[in-house]
Amino acid sequence: MKPIRLLDNRLANQIAAGEVVERPASVVKELLENSIDAGARRLTVEVENGGVKLIRIRDDGHGIPRDELALALSRHATSKISELEDLEGVATLGFRGEALASISSVSRLTLTSNVAEQASGWQARVEGRDMEAQVMPAPHPVGTTIEVKDLFFNTPARRKFLRTEKTEFSHLEEVVKRLALSRFDVGFTLRHNQRSVHQLRPAVTQAEKDRRVAALCSPKFIEHAVIIDVAASGLKLYGWVGLPTFSRASADLQYFFVNGRVIRDKLVAHAVRQAYRDVLYNGRHPTFVLYLELDPAMVDVNVHPTKHEVRFRDGRTVHNFLFSTLNRALGEVRPEDQLPPTVLTNPPQPTASGIDAGEFQGQEAIQLATAPTASDSTGHYTNQSSGGSGNHDRRPALSEAPSPGQVKRQIEAYSQLYATSAEPVTASQAKAVGDHAVQETGVAFSAQVSAQPLPEHDSLAPPLGYAIAQLKGIYILSENDQGMILVDMHAAHERITYERMKLSYQEQGIRAQPLLVPKSVSVSEREADCAEENSEYFSRLGLTLERMGPETLLVRQIPVMLQNADVEKLLRDVLSDLMQHGTSDRIEAHINEILATMACHGSVRANRKLSIEEMNALLRDMEQTERSGQCNHGRPTWTMLTMDQLDKLFLRGR
Repeated sequence: MKPIRLLDNRLANQIAAGEVVERPASVVKELLENSIDAGARRLTVEVENGGVKLIRIRDDGHGIPRDELALALSRHATSKISELEDLEGVATLGFRGEALASISSVSRLTLTSNVAEQASGWQARVEGRDMEAQVMPAPHPVGTTIEVKDLFFNTPARRKFLRTEKTEFSHLEEVVKRLALSRFDVGFTLRHNQRSVHQLRPAVTQAEKDRRVAALCSPKFIEHAVIIDVAASGLKLYGWVGLPTFSRASADLQYFFVNGRVIRDKLVAHAVRQAYRDVLYNGRHPTFVLYLELDPAMVDVNVHPTKHEVRFRDGRTVHNFLFSTLNRALGEVRPEDQLPPTVLTNPPQPTASGIDAGEFQGQEAIQLATAPTASDSTGHYTNQSSGGSGNHDRRPALSEAPSPGQVKRQIEAYSQLYATSAEPVTASQAKAVGDHAVQETGVAFSAQVSAQPLPEHDSLAPPLGYAIAQLKGIYILSENDQGMILVDMHAAHERITYERMKLSYQEQGIRAQPLLVPKSVSVSEREADCAEENSEYFSRLGLTLERMGPETLLVRQIPVMLQNADVEKLLRDVLSDLMQHGTSDRIEAHINEILATMACHGSVRANRKLSIEEMNALLRDMEQTERSGQCNHGRPTWTMLTMDQLDKLFLRGR
């Protein structure tokens, strides 16, 4: 057995470098974070050979004084924290004091800096072998320049694990992108092998921020994103959330920042996935650039050396805030928010005035007014959505607005549409989910939306336009102010029915029924403790649990809608979510699956011939329904071809 002894500084720093310096991208991350903490407003990154041969970073921060240069290259030397209380509320990106020492131990590092109080700059050079800093005068403006050459020159085993130049640079570029998204007030320049890759100016206005996000995440993302800005309970969430129709095959466009620090967190991922659950197609991933701000004392960043992980002190509150905010933002998206803005020149003026509001009364009435839109002084429709761009000077001919008689026929036809589709659901689903299911969810399928008359002033066509025809008994063709709309009538009707059923079910609450024979479930002692601590939470979900032993739970009552479900598996899943995320939506998700199935069976089927009145009523309902852009399975319900797109198809104007 070898005797215990202290490691020398060189070996200790190389061990620490294994945690901090994984590849050139890790070096750039640590150095850029130091520059931002130093108050830099312009950063220039120059790399060669993917960062293996050279990494040079210049900033205009406050710099490092001469007598602190050598100290800055020592382990555990930092200006960010000085006592334990500082660690509990870290507000800077860096704080460990290990980065420079770790980097210098596996490379040839040159640190040149100057502060406003000094007459000239000073330079410190360090090579991995002796770790002794050589300080000498060097001309330099206020700020700091760091050169890292020949990364891993003294650890060839580590160098063998590096990938190709292209791969290493892609990782490095991703680091610069993340930091550029985290700090809009800082300008970034990235050059690779003397070639300019990114030149990002500081962004102050919303338009400038949009341009930076578009440059880093693609213009398509901005066109299909919703801007959110919500604050509550000491938490603030803002940024861009991609529409469900702009999902991706991989999670490569997901950026989440906590107090300016990019993180990867299971709790955050779970909350986002839960918010997109009803609108995202199976296997697809949402897109977002989101920023969460909260008291630094409420989040622990000292979890991992790379600082990519954090731990929230009140995870349940954070999870619920993220989910409710994103769920509300996605639910409030309407078709008019997804249309490109237009500029009107001498538009036609279909007349909709003179309609007697008395003709719209009754419980079977349909919402016929368009969704709230902004109007200019002339009454023209102006889209104020965040996505989309482009102006269309030429206007297509509009369909005429419906007359009072047509409106009345629309109401009657749409009521019959719901009435005829309710019969198979009542018969088939009542047997599967119990006699109470239909009563609880309000599956009468009657259109119980309060009717409103069309605007009395002259207006343009509503967002989804007016129906023209039905194609193959599957699609509805309609015409709006900008071109042609194509609607999958079954998918659209399915979403409308599903949202009404959810609303009805939520208003009545979760009804529970006692089990004739209580079910015993064997769990771990930790799971049993969790169930006992959250007994009130389970009661709100319709589950009544009783602890019968250290590792035994007794289920005495379950929700009516889940009487045919695997209660034991569901209970274990809920306990797992509670222990990992502090909350669970398993029961709600299971109930929603049943409601979605019922809505699917109760919606209008393919090859069902609809009248123009029925089609128009369906379009008006889509404009008022949450998440109407996707069906219950995440498939799109409608798409649009603008006049410009149609002209390109037929080479018009060339």
